[in-house]
Amino acid sequence: MIPLSLEAVATAVGGRLCDVPDPSALMSAPAVVDSRTVEPGGLFAALPGEHSDGHTYAANAVKAGAVAVLATRPVGVPAVVVDDVLDALAALARTVLAAVPDVTVIGLTGSAGKTSTKDLLAQVLPELGETIATVKSFNGEIGMPLTVTHLDQGVRYLVLEMGARGIGHIAHLTRIAPPAVGLVLNVGTAHIGEFGGREQIAKAKGELVEALPADGLAVLNADDPLVAAMAPRTSARVLTFGIETDADVRASAVTVDPAGRASFTLAASGIKARVALSLHGVHHVSNALAAAAVAIGLGAGVDKTAAALSRAVLMASGRMEVTDRPDGVRIINDAFNANPDSMKAAFTTLEAMADGRRTIAVLGEMKELGADAVEDHRQVGRLVAVTGIHVLIAVGGDDAQAMAEAAQQDNPQLKVVEARDRDHALTLTRDLIQPGDIVLVKGSHSVELEHTAQRLARPDTVAGER
Repeated sequence: MIPLSLEAVATAVGGRLCDVPDPSALMSAPAVVDSRTVEPGGLFAALPGEHSDGHTYAANAVKAGAVAVLATRPVGVPAVVVDDVLDALAALARTVLAAVPDVTVIGLTGSAGKTSTKDLLAQVLPELGETIATVKSFNGEIGMPLTVTHLDQGVRYLVLEMGARGIGHIAHLTRIAPPAVGLVLNVGTAHIGEFGGREQIAKAKGELVEALPADGLAVLNADDPLVAAMAPRTSARVLTFGIETDADVRASAVTVDPAGRASFTLAASGIKARVALSLHGVHHVSNALAAAAVAIGLGAGVDKTAAALSRAVLMASGRMEVTDRPDGVRIINDAFNANPDSMKAAFTTLEAMADGRRTIAVLGEMKELGADAVEDHRQVGRLVAVTGIHVLIAVGGDDAQAMAEAAQQDNPQLKVVEARDRDHALTLTRDLIQPGDIVLVKGSHSVELEHTAQRLARPDTVAGER
């Protein structure tokens, strides 16, 4: 990162030094909010958590190598004391970003696919220059500033996921890190309960393109009418991508192999090149197109972009992460999160992989769907009933029950089982699994089915284990 003296940090965040023997001591590693991840020379931001106050871990952080703590009160170790740690993190990020004037900030948002697309961009843009991207899925007012502190003078492209829980959130993030490029993937049903409808989600996502300068670049999904309609909301140049429409960057001749991996022809500016993705799921075609459109819009060649996409690998766990066990069982861990749109995409991939094999869907509840939650779960259940899935294990409470009942009603031949939680789901799946089965595990993050998927993927979790 950009080295900053603690004195400079205090000035940047409007704080005061406390218990700092040497104000010239350098913050030479990124900021963190988890004391267990501190690097020597890093800054520990003491934020209040769900179960504990970060100030409690200040001494541990310094012992682990932190040069100081960003805190709201003296903590007995070197600290920069501020009124609000979150506001101070934002100010620190703005200071670091200002120190690297040659970096191009690329903001991306969407209801689904942000992290996968961000990971693709992190593997495509290095063709143009050194690139860093959002750490994991840190796409909010805490995580995004932490990513910015990773910057150094050699970086040319900074890829930042920008998530939103309501109107104004993305606008706030763009004030911390003003983007030159804005990518909007889609407007779906994720967090629809918090927004109140897809139109409100579109309003929030469109704040990204509104923040672009006149000489910037807006990259929009032409296949999504709500995204395509954002074009008049920006003064920046608009570049579109799509499969079903006549977009600037297009995919055609899409095929899917027995492992669920898609190939397609990438076309832009009259040039075509074949892409063979190693990622599982046909929905990654749209993600890859989005990444390609950004790269091409920034000057990358179609051929080199296609080659980089074909080399790209899965970087995040819990997103169509496929494990083949010694007993022939395939586990698909797509349990990082879920909403009706991503459930449908996962079923499409499962169907493509099946090829006569028995399929089991371990499906957790979908959170943050608001007043339509029960009906949305019923719709997913009805979809399970018609997609050829052989066994449904519905995990959770009333919403999971609604999903199970709808699936059973529409397909009486379907085996349906209900599980209370992640551990019950693990036990039931172990009892039902047979050699050669394909098991999809998916649910909202709070249902914790990633734990179930990881346990099922272990070599010692063989078919028939009790």
